Amino acid sequence: MDILTLGNELLRQKAEPVEKIDADLVKTVRQMLDILEGARGIGLAGPQIGCMKRIFVIHIEGDIPRVFINPSIIETSQETMKYEEGCLSLPGIWADVVRSKSVKVQSWNERGRPFTLEAEGILARAILHEYDHLEGVLFIDRLSESKRKRILARLDKQAKV
Repeated sequence: MDILTLGNELLRQKAEPVEKIDADLVKTVRQMLDILEGARGIGLAGPQIGCMKRIFVIHIEGDIPRVFINPSIIETSQETMKYEEGCLSLPGIWADVVRSKSVKVQSWNERGRPFTLEAEGILARAILHEYDHLEGVLFIDRLSESKRKRILARLDKQAKV
């Protein structure tokens, strides 16, 4: 499995709910965690590898790997924070993004167990970033139009080299 990059239409599509947590899905989740580790990222969503299901994984250094299946954001803080983000689907691109400082999410894990998680800081940011992927949204979509255009022009220039 390869990580899809900007320009692949799957990154702009909404992912479909997972109907059944079975051995195939668990295998996909394990592959996603392996890809994430190899890429040295902190999060990876299904659409980034062409799996159009509502799943993502997060592994922040010093924390346990986390699996989110059919997640729902049920609460976000009104307090926001600006922080530099990157994305495995936009290699080499970093920009300050404003997001809620904390989030509450309901989801299922790979064992089919439901859970609710309240997170703040980098974990909250990673959850919101990966959740965006399930909606067909990239972090550059959260930037000002002028900043987004500069980034896209830079990517276009790099692609021609």
